[in-house]
Amino acid sequence: MEHEVFVPVPAAVLRATLTDPARVVRCVPGLQRDADAEAGPLTGRLKVRVGGNTITYRGALKVVERDGAITYEGHGTEARGKGTAELSLTVVLTPVAEGTSLSFTGGLTAAGRLAEVTDEARSTAGAKLLDKFVEGLAALAEKPGVPEAPDAETAPGGAAAAAADDVVEPASDGPEGSDRSDAVGDSDDDGVDDGVEEPRRSPVFDAPVPPSSLDPRLDEDFGATPIDFPAPQPAAEAAHARRTMIGRSAEEVDHAPPRGRYAPVPAPEASSAGATLRWIAPAAALALASAVVVSRALRRRR
Repeated sequence: MEHEVFVPVPAAVLRATLTDPARVVRCVPGLQRDADAEAGPLTGRLKVRVGGNTITYRGALKVVERDGAITYEGHGTEARGKGTAELSLTVVLTPVAEGTSLSFTGGLTAAGRLAEVTDEARSTAGAKLLDKFVEGLAALAEKPGVPEAPDAETAPGGAAAAAADDVVEPASDGPEGSDRSDAVGDSDDDGVDDGVEEPRRSPVFDAPVPPSSLDPRLDEDFGATPIDFPAPQPAAEAAHARRTMIGRSAEEVDHAPPRGRYAPVPAPEASSAGATLRWIAPAAALALASAVVVSRALRRRR
């Protein structure tokens, strides 16, 4: 893989940055250093996105200068898997007008998930990674030298803080601590235990606090002063009160008949016995007369 980038920074400044592992680790995107300081500044985890997949490698990187070129040699193992990757990247710095030209030449040997993607995807991911590395390199090189954060012992206030941390308070169960506790527990000033158990004193916060009087006139004596209370007013009528509150009386609301489809069906009217006999009697007389006529006709035929 070959890649060339122009950086508007002098070559000497870039070389000093590229050969300093503490600065290089700040320019690599996705690199997380190990917490162990003895492992080296270029040891940790590197997260790479290739072909839509994100792969995390755990390994180390070292910087080597050969014939004016800077070579980075790294190896890593997948954090979740058995895949491996080995990288060899050479950087050549060429001073040009108003800056420096960086030429990257490298080779990659991979096994596992990285080997399953296409060559085009690996080349695209490598080019993006180098572009981000150069952006961080240029931004870091343009800034003045920022010293690393001093240790706790080398900081101006570190010695005092360390000395303060080393101070050990005397134990309360020692002889001096017991004497001090006995002196505090004894109510006498002679510091000698009388053998009498002192009453336990309640803490200040548990003592009852009387309520304060906000009105100074409340302290005066009103026992001899007669107090006239107003006579209670007669209660309003219940119906009037309901009509005042809801606008209509409860009787009007409860007894109002429903309308429409929910209106009650009137019950059939009960008929009297006289009305029933009025139409039953003529029918009975007609039936009786018909029976007499029929019986007479039958007799005549016989």
